[in-house]
Amino acid sequence: METSIVGVGVGVTDRFRSVVEEKAVRIEHLAPRAQRLDVKVTHRAYHNGRVEDETVELTLVGKGPVVRAEAVDGDKFAALDLAVDKMAEQLRRAKGKRVDGRNHPRGAKFEKESGAISGIDVQPASLDVMRAVATGEIPVISGNEEEDGYTPVVIRTKNFDAEWMTVEDAVDRMELVGHDFFLFIDARSDHPSVVYRRKGWDYGVISLTAAAPPVEAMAS
Repeated sequence: METSIVGVGVGVTDRFRSVVEEKAVRIEHLAPRAQRLDVKVTHRAYHNGRVEDETVELTLVGKGPVVRAEAVDGDKFAALDLAVDKMAEQLRRAKGKRVDGRNHPRGAKFEKESGAISGIDVQPASLDVMRAVATGEIPVISGNEEEDGYTPVVIRTKNFDAEWMTVEDAVDRMELVGHDFFLFIDARSDHPSVVYRRKGWDYGVISLTAAAPPVEAMAS
């Protein structure tokens, strides 16, 4: 398995490269089909008394879905350890889920005859909810919304190409990237949907059904 290391605002020393190579062996043992491990180290310097930190992002690329993990610490070696632990746990959970699914099927189940999904909570969603999930725009409410000049804070916006897949595949992808939700297009209904983690092995899925545009929009 190849390894690629990039430093943003910080130099990558030979010692750090050596430690990455050692950690990569652990990852490769858990994911023998992986082809490349990308490591990105970002140094962030803050003002107003905040302590500087290092962010380590891991991206595992192979024949299957991409696996990602991220950790932050004041020391890049400690951040690397945390990120590797997260990725290892994600790989173990994904492997355990596959084995458990074969031996004791549970969770989302699709009945081909009726087209029904059981073992997963399916709910319709409002347009506002789906827009927030899709764009990553989450307004932070301060309680002073009526003040002049108030602007809600927008937290980390990301855009991705739409992917069509089943609910089951979306759950697997969510586990591999280590997120609590995963946005996708349901291949069975063509509806924008999001799966999310509940307790234990329980998951939910929210789908946005097509609706006629508001009368105001049609008039304009």
